[in-house]
Amino acid sequence: MTNELQLEEFRTLYRYYRRYIRVFDYLLLGFLVWIESKVIVQRVSNTVDQALDEYVVPPMPDMVTPIYTEQPSSTSIARSEQATRLPEMRLTAPWYNVTDDKK
Repeated sequence: MTNELQLEEFRTLYRYYRRYIRVFDYLLLGFLVWIESKVIVQRVSNTVDQALDEYVVPPMPDMVTPIYTEQPSSTSIARSEQATRLPEMRLTAPWYNVTDDKK
């Protein structure tokens, strides 16, 4: 934190209330710097909140349910006759073309 005023309105206040007494001027400057930091945070917070309120969220697309398909597994069971074959399960989007996958 610096002991410099950033806003012109607080600099004007400091120049107006300055009495050329070192202790008083130093306390006045510290108080104005503290108030100014609070004012800046509040102004930024209000500006961001206002901008977020004005932001228009694009509409969500319609949610579609995926297509669930299940096929028997194509793995061979020549190694072990006791092995259990799990089916091949697939979730695809309704707009997905299966022929594109086989190219």
